[in-house]
Amino acid sequence: MSQPVVQISQLWSVFRSAGRDAVVHQDLDLTIEQGEMLSIVGGSGSGKTVLLRQILGLAVPSRGSVTVLGEPAAQLGREGAASRVGMLFQHGALFSAFSVLDNIAFALRELHTLPADLIHDVAMVKLQMVGLDPSAAHKMPADLSGGMIKRVALARALIMDPPLLLLDEPTAGLDPGSADEFCALLKSLHQELGLTVVMVTHDLDTLLELSTRIAVVADRHIIAAGSAAQVMAQPHPFIKEFFLGERGLRASALLHTSPKAG
Repeated sequence: MSQPVVQISQLWSVFRSAGRDAVVHQDLDLTIEQGEMLSIVGGSGSGKTVLLRQILGLAVPSRGSVTVLGEPAAQLGREGAASRVGMLFQHGALFSAFSVLDNIAFALRELHTLPADLIHDVAMVKLQMVGLDPSAAHKMPADLSGGMIKRVALARALIMDPPLLLLDEPTAGLDPGSADEFCALLKSLHQELGLTVVMVTHDLDTLLELSTRIAVVADRHIIAAGSAAQVMAQPHPFIKEFFLGERGLRASALLHTSPKAG
């Protein structure tokens, strides 16, 4: 059996607040296998984004371990993670003073190992990979729609061909049509590139459309992990509220009646 892409073991995340220790995660375990598109869900303050930061190596757990591709995640934070982990931030986080092309090419240029014309060509390939016309290359972020910003940010996250992609609320701020298109793009790239994807989202349509597996964070640890059906069968109050409330039932019904389902 191949080595897990991400292995989180006995994780504790403790933060000092108002002179007291706030425990966000306690003995949290999670294994993410190659090729999965795993979604992490949980209530406000459950530490979903903290987990992403720890996988990326930007935060160090108070106790326990996080390994990515067989090495401590903290090593990524020291050495730079771009060649192994791509990160799509919630609102894109594009550099406002850089053009689209310069945003996409940023990580490659920072290496100072490739000629400028090759960097340009690679960035243009990524631009078209995410469904944008080459004419968008010289636009500035202020001139882009929300959907275009997400696509440029995705191209930037993939510029180094990382095997692992992290997504923080990938469809946040998009209208339903743009969200559906972006989900279709993510699903296509996941399959074509053989990516392992870890996604934090509260959007049920996105969650049910993309996830091969769902992990639920509550009570400071993973209370359930599996397919949507397996997770929804758990009796925990958060799961009932999140998946089996009015919004959850509506999203589930739409998924099963949509031509995309199955």
